Amino acid sequence: MSTPPTPARAAFLSAVGCYVLWGFMPLLFMGQAAIGFSSAEILSHRALWSVLIAGGLVLVAGQSKQVRAVFAQPKTLAWLALATVLIAFNWGIYVWATTHHATLEASLGYYINPLLNMVVGLWLFRERIDRWGWVAIGLAGVGVLFQALALGRPPWISIALALSFGAYGVIKKRIPVDAQAGLFIECLLLLPFGLTFVIWLQVHGLGHGFASWEGFGWALLNGPMTVFPLALFAWAARRMPLSTMGFVQFLAPTIQFMIGVATGEAFTPLRGVSFAFIWLGAGVFALAAIFRARAAKRAMAVAEPV
Repeated sequence: MSTPPTPARAAFLSAVGCYVLWGFMPLLFMGQAAIGFSSAEILSHRALWSVLIAGGLVLVAGQSKQVRAVFAQPKTLAWLALATVLIAFNWGIYVWATTHHATLEASLGYYINPLLNMVVGLWLFRERIDRWGWVAIGLAGVGVLFQALALGRPPWISIALALSFGAYGVIKKRIPVDAQAGLFIECLLLLPFGLTFVIWLQVHGLGHGFASWEGFGWALLNGPMTVFPLALFAWAARRMPLSTMGFVQFLAPTIQFMIGVATGEAFTPLRGVSFAFIWLGAGVFALAAIFRARAAKRAMAVAEPV
């Protein structure tokens, strides 16, 4: 009989699950764009169908009382509203990027974010960064500079995605609300905007989500593909150091990068140099994390009583 995973292992597996799902997310948006969905319509259907899935998770987790309690706490509700604004901004930019042949630039944003998390962890949560962590951050910084040279402009999509999701992660770590309850409230706050736009599109004959069974199927997928990774992320973020979350997060942009290349986005030599520095920084960070884990395991073994 197998033993249940420890809390640390469960949090790690949750983080892996959410980042793998996020890695393949561009395929969902590209599929919708291929049959006529605009970025705004995709975003609206995300808001519309997410609330149903998130509400189901709240019922399963027995967190209905906590949801009601949050609405009686203006400060907590205000923080959740700010988190909602940040994630909606993040969604909007990401959906636009992946449906306008900018998946590579979007993937760069999610390579930057883990290293940004390290700095934020040091600043807000007193998490320690060793010399190899600073080396990783420095290499990533060089990669961003080369990306700016390759694009002929600052990589605004990358920067906006990294900053918005980084700030969202900080808020989710600090709010004393369980993952499912917090996510459901965020979806509730987005619902009026998404529902209004979907109705407007249908009234004017511009909507695709209810125009055919194919369109409806694509629109409906936005619910679980939005909620499940966010729920896994929110659950893991409250139980893992931001620096560790950052390490696992390299999964998502790597998958996104491969999708961008496979769909024919321009990958110039200068852009290759940029990603080489980013990958080198990620590799340094990953190796340092492995060495730290082994050292901690040896220290625990020595400390155990004979």
